[in-house]
Amino acid sequence: MSSSGFRNRGGDSPSSREDGSAIASFEGSPHQPSTINLDGLFDQYRCKLPSSPNPRKLAMRVPRPDQQMEPSSAKHKRKPTAAGQSTSPVKKAKRVSSNYAPPTKYAHLVNKLTDSLAPNLICVFIGLNPGLRTATTGHAYNHPSNLFWKLLHKSKCTPRLCRAEEDGDMPKLYNLGLTNIVGRPTKDGSELSKAEMDAGVADLEAKVALQRPEAVAIVGKSIWESIWRVRHGTNIKKDQFKYGWQDDTERMGVVKTGESPWPGARLFVATTTSGLAAGMRPHEKEQIWKELGDWVAKRRAERNDEEAAPSS
Repeated sequence: MSSSGFRNRGGDSPSSREDGSAIASFEGSPHQPSTINLDGLFDQYRCKLPSSPNPRKLAMRVPRPDQQMEPSSAKHKRKPTAAGQSTSPVKKAKRVSSNYAPPTKYAHLVNKLTDSLAPNLICVFIGLNPGLRTATTGHAYNHPSNLFWKLLHKSKCTPRLCRAEEDGDMPKLYNLGLTNIVGRPTKDGSELSKAEMDAGVADLEAKVALQRPEAVAIVGKSIWESIWRVRHGTNIKKDQFKYGWQDDTERMGVVKTGESPWPGARLFVATTTSGLAAGMRPHEKEQIWKELGDWVAKRRAERNDEEAAPSS
């Protein structure tokens, strides 16, 4: 006897009626012996009854009368649920950042950081927001783990390694400027919301339109994502994002009206310099920054030559 309780009646093959339909009985059934039409049973579960069925395989296929066979198409799709519970697939809720910190968290800090800007600079660097150490000391990128000043030097944006305390002198020393998309300080960028980052884009455009630098460098992917969202009304797609120089249509601070229209500053997207960001290796960051640094060094040399040339 097979483990399923099936018992043949009359030999190695199931009994047959005169019309050719197979007959089987089940041991342990409350209606023993029971006679069922196997042709109809297999039609119900879309199984074709072979002309000479193997008794063992047949026994595995046929359910007991007090059991219900699950069609193969429904196998492994979902587990049985309690009465009244929906069997629809559950959609995952969008993950909300748990690191966000409201402005009140650091309201006790006095933010001493100010922009380092001047008209007609070669390049203005746009950071995310001041960290706690930067805010309290009043000097940009003033954390030992931040790579900003090192990358600025290695890329040739500055001819020597500068200190954070020299941030206010960047415009007159090397024709470079510094500002941020968000003014309030936080421990790290994850404590900011996308909404307040997007709200800072208009101020950036106004600053650039006022100072009119040749180029702006976005220091971090998330800053460029905010600018893109505000400009295009949607998130930037993976195949649309790229580091380096952006299309000419993405210039910043464009002035279309008034007495002195301006085409805007060229836009370069650089990597973040935060020591907390581990998405890229140092040499990969240096390679991206080098493209910007080569251009900045070239423009500084050209400007120096122009200033040194005798006026006609």
